[in-house]
Amino acid sequence: MPNQPYYSNKYYDKDFEYRHVILPIEIYNSIPKGQLLTEEECRKIGVKQSDGWVHYAFHKPEPHILLFRRPHTGEIPNDVDYL
Repeated sequence: MPNQPYYSNKYYDKDFEYRHVILPIEIYNSIPKGQLLTEEECRKIGVKQSDGWVHYAFHKPEPHILLFRRPHTGEIPNDVDYL
């Protein structure tokens, strides 16, 4: 795996758009465990996204996968995954 975060495509439900970010193990090992990251903390470790994305969970089986979401306007593109 490269030393850069991997960004998933966006996926949606009726209230939020979601994406996940897979961190390289070297980066994951440098972050605090058991706490959600602020936008500033995400940027410091190299996770760069547009405004509004909130880290809301870790993927428990693979904690180096960070889960993000943000509210959407209700406009969901036709070519995306819908939950």
